[in-house]
Amino acid sequence: MAEIQPVRGWRYNAMLSANIDDYVSPLFDVVSAKQREALYRNPLNSIHLSVPRGTDPAGEAGQRLAEWQQTGVLRQDEMPGIYVYYQYFRLPGSHHEYCRKGFMCHIRAAAWADNVVLRHENTLPAAVNDRAELLARTQFQSSATHGLYRDEDFELERYLDEAIADPLYQTEEDYQGARDVLAVIQDAAVIERFRAVLAERQVILADGHHRYEGSLAYRQARMAADPQHTGREPWNFHLMYLTNAAADDLRILPTHRLLLELPGALTDAEFLARLEPYFTVLPQEDAYGLPELIAGKQWAFGLYIGGQAYKLRLRPAAHEQLDWDTTSEVKALDLTVLHFFVLEKALGIIGPDAQRTWPGVAYVRTFSECLTRVDRQEARAALIVNEVTMEEVERVCHSGAVMPPKSTFFYPKTIGGFLFTSIGDAEHDNSFYAPFNSGL
Repeated sequence: MAEIQPVRGWRYNAMLSANIDDYVSPLFDVVSAKQREALYRNPLNSIHLSVPRGTDPAGEAGQRLAEWQQTGVLRQDEMPGIYVYYQYFRLPGSHHEYCRKGFMCHIRAAAWADNVVLRHENTLPAAVNDRAELLARTQFQSSATHGLYRDEDFELERYLDEAIADPLYQTEEDYQGARDVLAVIQDAAVIERFRAVLAERQVILADGHHRYEGSLAYRQARMAADPQHTGREPWNFHLMYLTNAAADDLRILPTHRLLLELPGALTDAEFLARLEPYFTVLPQEDAYGLPELIAGKQWAFGLYIGGQAYKLRLRPAAHEQLDWDTTSEVKALDLTVLHFFVLEKALGIIGPDAQRTWPGVAYVRTFSECLTRVDRQEARAALIVNEVTMEEVERVCHSGAVMPPKSTFFYPKTIGGFLFTSIGDAEHDNSFYAPFNSGL
């Protein structure tokens, strides 16, 4: 199953780490353009390595990385380790503080067909190519993807808790309101326990499908260029943040759908009429009550259109019409029902591929933003959904299928710049790694 390796992490030097909030960066697609611009104005922010800009972005990232290494902005730890990463956070409207516990390390970049790392969504080739080029030009990883393993015995958590008591550094509060804490485990015997536990398990990729596929593409290119490769070269591995899917503090938030247009110049009344054969459509007085109204109900959705709220519930007999070529686990999902009966049947956007590229739908994570954008006439309608459960994610992944786009929003997101790792050729000859290079 999964093969993990400790890493000699690259981190901001001690002086800069004291103000680590100034140098970490979010994933590119979860912040506004204004927030990104503020990050780019800081010449030492990690966004210059994770999402470089310019006429030759990957080349500029490589040049900046070399400068940071030569001038000591980034320094490599002397010993390899497993890097413990805790995120403390609260959900909107709640005073309860959660703590998502996990660790960062290298994992062998196994192809999807190997059935070791499992995906739950499709990727866009252009985005994968960008990630692969950046990796090829820098041989450096600046933001960990997020993977899930399941361990009902919670065997590793005691080691994580011991390490986090002596942190390397922490943020005061990142862009999403979370407090991020980093520590390290360098005890070889403990690291071997981590490797043994993961060796018995598959990993579900929660976040970072394009970055992971970029690693796969780069690994494939290096293998093709070196017929004598051994499989132990650093470029066989990928930086991943691993968390226990059995933990209560693993949160998945809903991603609502905004209809920016109604094809064929449909009126509101015509759209509602097209929904009637498939859904019971019940008008509601209070749009802000929609999330509570549909909570926990299968195939139930909120609709806000023309200033009026509705509760939609799929007619049970209609579900047998869902004839997409996918697994029963995917067909059972709320979002599959929504995409099939609303986007395809009511709006005529036929099939998952056409829906993925249709510009008439936007994905919004904040319920109030959905209502506001409809009221401002920036969108014709908002479709309010329930969150996907971890059990649903696991069932779909183990069925070998993928979910509709933007099905999951694992919260909080990992941050870039907290830990960097190298997959450069020089790492291969490092004697510190020798005990971990013989396999399990």
